[in-house]
Amino acid sequence: MAPEHSARIGFIGLGVMGRAMAHNLLGAGFAVTVWNRSPAACEGLVAAGARRAGHAAEAAACDVLVTMLADDDAVRAVVDAHDLITAMPDHGVHVNMATCSIECAREMTARHAEAGRDYVAAPVLGRPDIARAARLNIVAAGAAHAVERARPALTAMGQNVWPAGDEPHRANAIKLAANFMLVTAVEAMGEATSLTSAYGVEPADFLEIITGSVFAAPAYLGYSGAMADRDYDNPEGFRLALGAKDMNLALAAARAEHVPLPLAATARERLVEALAAGEADLDLSVLAEGSRRAAHLDDRD
Repeated sequence: MAPEHSARIGFIGLGVMGRAMAHNLLGAGFAVTVWNRSPAACEGLVAAGARRAGHAAEAAACDVLVTMLADDDAVRAVVDAHDLITAMPDHGVHVNMATCSIECAREMTARHAEAGRDYVAAPVLGRPDIARAARLNIVAAGAAHAVERARPALTAMGQNVWPAGDEPHRANAIKLAANFMLVTAVEAMGEATSLTSAYGVEPADFLEIITGSVFAAPAYLGYSGAMADRDYDNPEGFRLALGAKDMNLALAAARAEHVPLPLAATARERLVEALAAGEADLDLSVLAEGSRRAAHLDDRD
């Protein structure tokens, strides 16, 4: 059967989020070529109808190249090692959906422009379950014609595509600001739960009240269950190490424009404490344990 969409999509970066997003592109009728540094991640997508690229440059030789990589270093490593910008066709657009620094976004924008290629930053708001349901919120910034060329693919992966202007780094600024708010919200919820616990209130009872009333929002609802159960081992959660990375990027962006972020600095200290406690690979909600440790709640009678 012929693909529903004429645009050919190359997809690089098949972690938990990337795999879900690529599956949705296939489900929407796109012809998708996939590549990943760990080849085994391609298997399920190939079985679902994707074409396996022999090398990363082959995936870049498509109408829309989507990359969903972990961080700045991963983006630079893949782009440079495989000369992806040169491998793109003249009409191609690179849609970088990773959470990157402002510096990396500006660098990638300049490098693509120098080569005569289009670059769009389109970081996502949402966790793997949201990605699987194609309900991501996607913040897209870049030249208007490039965003429009990528829009059908973006729409297949998310419920909203939020325009953020023609400078790609603006989308990254929004994503970093959103993750700053998320981390501080989770930290505040953990601290508040420790406060009520000190007075004999069960965490589950307090969290049920606040998430059913004044804080009935995804940022709280998504993390309250793990806090209530004190069960933070969620392979599909937002790893604390990534939260720490994003907080550092937000603080770097703030310093560059002389914007004070006192809450971010405080939250980063709690993140550093959690990293030192060996909690890097646990869900971000484990921040609640830092508050409990500070209050010695587990040592009380």
